Amino acid sequence: MSAPGSLLDLRDLAVSFNTEEGLVQAVDGVSIELRAGEVLAVVGESGSGKSVTATTLMGLTRGPNATIAGSATFEGTELISASDEELRAIRGNRLAMIFQDPMSSLDPVYRVVDQIVEQIQAHRDTRSGEARERAIELLDAVGIPDAAKRADSYPHEFSGGMRQRAMIAMALSLEPSLLIADEPTTALDVTVQAQIIDLLRDLNQRRDLSILLITHDIGVVAEIADRVAVMYAGRIVEQGTIDEIFYEPQHPYTWGLLDSLTRIDRPRPKRLSQIPGMPPSLLAPPRGCHFRPRCPHAFDRCTEVPSLLPRVAAAPGHLDRCWLEPARKQELRQAGDRDALEQPR
Repeated sequence: MSAPGSLLDLRDLAVSFNTEEGLVQAVDGVSIELRAGEVLAVVGESGSGKSVTATTLMGLTRGPNATIAGSATFEGTELISASDEELRAIRGNRLAMIFQDPMSSLDPVYRVVDQIVEQIQAHRDTRSGEARERAIELLDAVGIPDAAKRADSYPHEFSGGMRQRAMIAMALSLEPSLLIADEPTTALDVTVQAQIIDLLRDLNQRRDLSILLITHDIGVVAEIADRVAVMYAGRIVEQGTIDEIFYEPQHPYTWGLLDSLTRIDRPRPKRLSQIPGMPPSLLAPPRGCHFRPRCPHAFDRCTEVPSLLPRVAAAPGHLDRCWLEPARKQELRQAGDRDALEQPR
């Protein structure tokens, strides 16, 4: 059952795949809530389960080798148990997605405008001329220059940033309630990245569009998100508001992500901080806390699985999955900050 005011409500979502090597537990008990008009960022390294979570909501992980459990309620509809026909009515219409690579998402043999028109006509009883006008309006709205002329271009005739804008225009063509943006700035140069983030922020504020942003770049998160869920090895390890995550992070993995960013308020280090080791194989994840083998603060209790709970009394909505006591976390974090400040230029 969705919480009052929630647009999307995930409860204990689990997704596994049978492979030749064994069972891959790609998503392991994820619970998140997205409210109407909110931007929720899901951040983590590659392989953490972010994209699998997103594509499962779209019904794109269904298959004979996939096992999906838990609940995902969107606008009162249970997506996990919905039929293929029910999902087709929702996808693109009420729930839209921008995929990581627009070049492979757009059909190379169809003009850009025709692909948007096709989506509109799949869900609306609209004449081709009206659908084309709507598509050109959308391309203009997302910043495609000379949209009326460029609409008849093929995807390969667009730059990377323009293809991403075309994908956003297609996603917005039916005015969905929720937009899932899966790594929308990947492989784009820094200037175009900023333009895409500005566009998403404008859409959220002007249209009250809810956005589920999937990214590995925590710097992008700071530009647009209201709340953040940090994923690691298939699990949410920390969740809170943007201020809670950036100014009072509680999980050592979140510390590692934040410390890997350059800081203009500190002396320049000789090299950026990095998280030691590699993310675990989801064929055989570590016992207990999945981050334990890479965590410099691991202790005996970390061989047990910590629950995702509020551990700071003053922030009941700030959840983390770590056995360290809040006071001890504060000591460790402050010690890390002192070490960073003492690094020579």
